[in-house]
Amino acid sequence: MDPFMVGDGTDPIATFEHWFLEATKTEPNDPNAAALATATTDGLPSVRMVLVKKVDERGFCFYTNANSRKGQELAANPRAALCFHWKSLGRQVRVEGPVVELPAADADDYFHSRARESQLGSAVSHQSQPLVSREELERLVAEFADLHPGEVPRPEWWKGYAIQPQRIELWVSGPSRLHDRFVFLREANGWMKRRLFP
Repeated sequence: MDPFMVGDGTDPIATFEHWFLEATKTEPNDPNAAALATATTDGLPSVRMVLVKKVDERGFCFYTNANSRKGQELAANPRAALCFHWKSLGRQVRVEGPVVELPAADADDYFHSRARESQLGSAVSHQSQPLVSREELERLVAEFADLHPGEVPRPEWWKGYAIQPQRIELWVSGPSRLHDRFVFLREANGWMKRRLFP
């Protein structure tokens, strides 16, 4: 089967969802991991790995500390790019577009679905800020756990974001570096599809 021909081949989200389902069976760890690129208002880029937790009508959704470097960059310049690379399948998906903040209820739901230890770590982390020692981090987690023996409160700065895709590129590895690449650009009446040179 042609990996690009999901349905009629004109909906990159449908193809992404099909590829992602395949990746859940072949990738050894975190098939939802993607490189997230953000930039400052003057164009200084930075990139890091995130876990994309949902893809729906709002876009590609992930969660993070809004006070982190990426959170600050998204606040100042709300555009981003994602790249999924599934080496086991020889496929990549690139996503670009504006970023919107998800409702607080979404952040609450996802935060409280995580393991308690992950919630505690997120609640005390001043992400991207200097840390004196590992022992300091462990002390903060233990103190916060003692203060909250029941439900861990979601910090107000722990938020969800969605990249609203305006451009999606689908890439399949080919022999002799003759890869197959298709780019989809969102237009008023749907997606415009073009084949690209590898």
